Amino acid sequence: MTEQKNTIYLDYNALAPIAPECMDAALECMRWGIGNASSKHHAGERAKYFMIEARAQVAALLGAQTAEIVFTSGGTESIHTAIYGALALAPHKRHLVTSRVEHPATLQLLKHLEAQGTRVTYLPVDTQGRIDVRQLQQAITPDTALVSLMWANNETGVVFPIAEIAAICNAHKVLLHCDAVQAAGKLPINVQQVKVDLLSVSGHKLHAPPGIGALFVRKGLKLPPLLFGQQERARRGGTANVPGIAALGVACLLAFDTVPLGVTQIAERRDRLERGIVARFPFARVNGGAAERVANTTNIRFGELDAEALLLKLDGAGICAAQGAACSAGGAEPSHVLTAMGLDAQAAQASIRFSVGRYTRNDEIDTVLEILPQIVASLVADAA
Repeated sequence: MTEQKNTIYLDYNALAPIAPECMDAALECMRWGIGNASSKHHAGERAKYFMIEARAQVAALLGAQTAEIVFTSGGTESIHTAIYGALALAPHKRHLVTSRVEHPATLQLLKHLEAQGTRVTYLPVDTQGRIDVRQLQQAITPDTALVSLMWANNETGVVFPIAEIAAICNAHKVLLHCDAVQAAGKLPINVQQVKVDLLSVSGHKLHAPPGIGALFVRKGLKLPPLLFGQQERARRGGTANVPGIAALGVACLLAFDTVPLGVTQIAERRDRLERGIVARFPFARVNGGAAERVANTTNIRFGELDAEALLLKLDGAGICAAQGAACSAGGAEPSHVLTAMGLDAQAAQASIRFSVGRYTRNDEIDTVLEILPQIVASLVADAA
């Protein structure tokens, strides 16, 4: 399938376009004919060099030590490694705490664990998607093995107070895993200041290719592996994806250089789109608009219009947006994030997520604002 010319891509939270610098890094690895990073010959040593450099770049973005970075296949594997690992570290503890608005990568695993006897507390959110840390304090018990919460929501962009949450978990001596897939590169992260124990990152949200990610494991935490083998200091088995790792390293380097300046520019474009839509459509509402959000995300409810129909027409006009998490797309169920925020099914199914990024231009935002009224008017006419 070839990409449409003049496509306006506003679905960065699903997959950020691969940065040319990341593509060059991956190609350089393949062009030089690197070997297996576990091999002792010069080709293997070259692969090892790429990995050492990338590990330092990922660590720098997170404020971590290089030895605390474990390469994985992406956010899902990182999340699963953290949750399974925490339970394995404390086999006498069978309680987990999370929120109702987590990514399906977390929620579906927890449903599976519940079926096996693990008890899970799902913290609610308010109408803006915010968590009440007092409820977190009340939820932690002596049986709690792990608290697993996202830093920024993938659908609304709403940010959880992870620093405060980390302080609570540390006071209770409970491990904290943070799903930072949508926060890394969008918010300043320093794991030496915010004392999370485990933190998940996904490459394709940072302009690296899909299929690569990382898990921060705090020094001293002997986390059991999900995949057994000698690679990654026996913390993650399997031959290293060196081109992907090199690309992830460059992606983290780019993100490190652009926060906060790049985030400010991205926020201006998000706000330009958001204000323009609300000004043009009196029935439009921003889901989570009163909460702290990452700079690139807006989730907008278009009255009672069918979001799926609106997205189809936008796509026909060359504009890519989304109705919710990409991994949940295509289902008939309303967004679990929006219903947890108190929206009914109809309101949730009238909502669209726009997520902008590094390559979004002001003229693209203006084009969307020019096209949207025509599309909305046609849908209103069809519904009449």
